[in-house]
Parts: sequence; C-alpha cells; structure tokens
Amino acid sequence: MNIVVYPGTFDPITNGHADLIERAARIFDKIIVAVAESPKKRPTLALDTRVQLAQEITAHLDNVEIVGFRNLLADFVTDVNANVILRGLRAVSDFEYEFQLANMNRVLAPNVESMFLTPDEKNSYISSTLVREIAALGGDISKFVHPKVEQVLQEHVSKNAI
Repeated sequence: MNIVVYPGTFDPITNGHADLIERAARIFDKIIVAVAESPKKRPTLALDTRVQLAQEITAHLDNVEIVGFRNLLADFVTDVNANVILRGLRAVSDFEYEFQLANMNRVLAPNVESMFLTPDEKNSYISSTLVREIAALGGDISKFVHPKVEQVLQEHVSKNAI
C-alpha cells in the first residue's frame, strides 16, 4: 500500500492545499494530511481548529486521514508506515527550500521518498500567509479558501488581531 504524508501547518488550509489533496487521493492508496503544531511559526489558528477544518474540507475523500502532529516529520512518517512525503511547489522560489528538506528527510528516513506536485494554475499564487494578511485587513478571501475556513478566519479576526 502506498501511503503518502502531506505535511504542513495549514494555517489556514487553502484551495491550493485542497487541490493537492484531491489530486493525491487519485494517485495514492492513503493520504495522511499531517497538520504540524509548529509553535515556532506561531500559527494564527489552534492545532485542533486546523485539523478540524482540514477534516471538514476533505470529508468527501475516503482515503484521506487528517492527523495533528508535534514531532519530527521523519519520525511521524515512520510511525504511520508511510513511504512518501508529498510537498507542493507553487513557484521556482519554493524549490530550493523544498530540495533542502527532501535531502534532509532522505537522511533521516532513508526508506521514504519525497514527491512534489504543482497546484492548478488558478491556485498557484495562493499562500496561507497571504490569506491571513488579506483576512486581517478585511479583504475578501472567498476565492482562496473553503467557505468554512473563511468563516473561521473572519470570526478569529473579529476577536483578535491576526
């Protein structure tokens, strides 16, 4: 069985992320979307909220599981018996960092391969960082995220400053 782990902070999960998950669901037997706690990144949304949003958005995909994690990715991938790490590449600028990560993960988990997918062109410019910034400034994020994500971010913005 080919099990792929698609890791990220998903703060928030965007239409670009959802596109990659749906495409991976057609390729792999099982997709584990690994939502990283990432305290050093100081996520806007709590881990439980990010996991719940990802679950809601992917509920229609039978072979997708959403899991929050707090440990080293290489250890997580080994713990869930995955053989592939999936990463998205939006632009050439992503490549250098992703190449570095793939090589590091190859050393830490030698039996796990890294694979890259590019998003659909209509999602290639979307990033969680930009979505958070637009939301914080009262902009319309409906073209970039699922309606449930939009609602949660709007509620968060009304209670806090992003």
